[in-house]
Amino acid sequence: MKTKQELRQLVRTLKKAIPLDEKIIRSSEIWQRALEISYIKDAKAILLYWSMDDEVFTHSVVQKLAETKTVLLPVVDGDDLRIKQFRGLDNMRAGEQFGIGEPTGDDYTGDIDVIVVPGVAFDRQCNRMGRGRGFYDRLLKTRDAIKIGVAFDFQLFDSVPTEPFDVKMDCVVSEKETIWQKTEQNQNLKINNIHII
Repeated sequence: MKTKQELRQLVRTLKKAIPLDEKIIRSSEIWQRALEISYIKDAKAILLYWSMDDEVFTHSVVQKLAETKTVLLPVVDGDDLRIKQFRGLDNMRAGEQFGIGEPTGDDYTGDIDVIVVPGVAFDRQCNRMGRGRGFYDRLLKTRDAIKIGVAFDFQLFDSVPTEPFDVKMDCVVSEKETIWQKTEQNQNLKINNIHII
C-alpha cells in the first residue's frame, strides 16, 4: 500500500491532468447520485464545503440547496473549523488561510443532519484520507451527523492508509459508485448501484 505522502502526490498528479471544465462536468455526475440519497433529501441542515479548483465542485449545489435547506459551510479558524450558515454570495468573503470562500455572520450552533466531506482519497471501506491538517477529523468527532464523502473516481482506492484518529464516512459517492459502510442502520438499504460493504 502507498504511504499517505505517495497517495497525495499521485492524486495531485491525476487532478492536474484534468481541466477544470471537465472536473465540473464530473462533479455534476457525482451530485446527480448524491442528491438521490434519502439522508440528503430529508436533511433540514446540511454542512457542505466551498470547493477549491481541485475538489468536487460545490458552488452551484450550495446555492441550489440553500433555497430549501439550511446550508452550512466551514470557516477555518487556526487549526479548527467553525461553522456558519450560507446566506448568499453577497455574504461570502475570502478565507484568511486559504482564500476559500467563507460565509460571514455568527457561528451556527444548531443540529446538523448531514456533513458532506471532501478528501484527497477514499477507499471501499469508507475510510478517508485528507490533506493532513486534521480539520475534518476534529470537526466530525464533535458532530452526530451522517458523513458523506464525495470524490472523483480516480480518488477511490481499494485501501488507503489510516490512523486511529481518522473518522470513517458513512458513505462515499463518486461518478460511478455509491458505497455505504456496512452498519446496522444501512443493512436494509436496497438501492440500485449501491454497494454495501
